[in-house]
This record gives sequence, C-alpha cells and structure tokens, in this order.
Amino acid sequence: MNQFSAYLEMGFGHISDWKGYDHILFIVVLCAVYQVSEWRKMAVLITAFTIGHSVTLALSALKIFVGNAYLIEILIPVTILITSLHNLALTPSGSTNKIVYNYILVLCFGFIHGMGFSNYFNALMSDSMNIGLPLLAFNLGLELGQLLIVSLFFTLHFFLNKLVKFPQRDWTVFFSGAGAGIATLMIIERIATK
Repeated sequence: MNQFSAYLEMGFGHISDWKGYDHILFIVVLCAVYQVSEWRKMAVLITAFTIGHSVTLALSALKIFVGNAYLIEILIPVTILITSLHNLALTPSGSTNKIVYNYILVLCFGFIHGMGFSNYFNALMSDSMNIGLPLLAFNLGLELGQLLIVSLFFTLHFFLNKLVKFPQRDWTVFFSGAGAGIATLMIIERIATK
C-alpha cells in the first residue's frame, strides 16, 4: 500500500471508527437541523469542518501548535453539546446570517476536533517536513468518511419520513437532545478521569 492510500484509509477510519463515536455523534447532531433537500448545505458545512481539522493537523505536524490532550478531550464533547443546544434553540428559519454563522462555528469546531488527532498525526510525521501528500490524503479520507455518515443519516431520514410523517422539528429535537445528553456524560466522564 502506498503512502497516499495509507493516509486516505487512516482519515476514513478516523472519522468512521465506532470506538471514536464522538466524531460520528458530532456529524449526526450537525445534520439534525437539515432536511434531505438541504444536503448541499450540509456538504459545504462538512467541508468547513474538514478545513478546520486540516489546519490544526498542519500546524501540529509543522510543530507550530501542540495541544493539551486532556483539555482537548473535554472540548470535543463540548462542541457536540454546543451544537446540540444551538440546534434546540434554532427557530425554523434559514437566513443567510445563520448559515454563515453555522459555517464559521463548524470551522472552529473542526480546529478543536483536529486537535484531538493532532498529537498522533504529529508522531506519524515525526521530523518530516513533507506533510503535503499525507495531509491531503488523510483529509480526503476524512471528508469521504463524513460524507458517508451524512449520506447514511439522510437516507435514514428519507425512509423514516416516508413511513411515518413527522415534523422536522421533532427529528431535530430527538437527535439534538440525544446528542446533548451523550455529550454531557462524555464531559463528566472525561473530567472525572483526570
């Protein structure tokens, strides 16, 4: 397996690993406010997340940024909790300001989630200054994994909505409420393990 394929697979595995379900939960909560017809908005939002993730990994590999692993492990579920509460507070309105705000918020959360993997990525890069190809491959894999999760989420949404008509707000409340509850437990657990 060549280097590009190895990093592509690593990026895909990083986001879709059930053991690291915090990333999957973040994406599910992020999707919760969107309808199937809004998949393009969601795809752009996911790309904003990947960009934030990429910047953090690049800064880490170049030894410009080194994160505090304990703090980062707490901040990741905090991003899920904030996203969940943001979803629950939203009114059913898609103004341009809210869309731009969401992209900026998700980009910043991408920085935080990227920090969660940065120390490991940094160790893989060791003293190599040639991070371009590994970083590109890893983030393409990350993007593909995220798009797979989004596709599965919206497929479930589509078929459930065909079987039983339910308001979008109920869908949002269910997934955001579950996300908020799980994220709160993760925060408490991670604080308690210090």
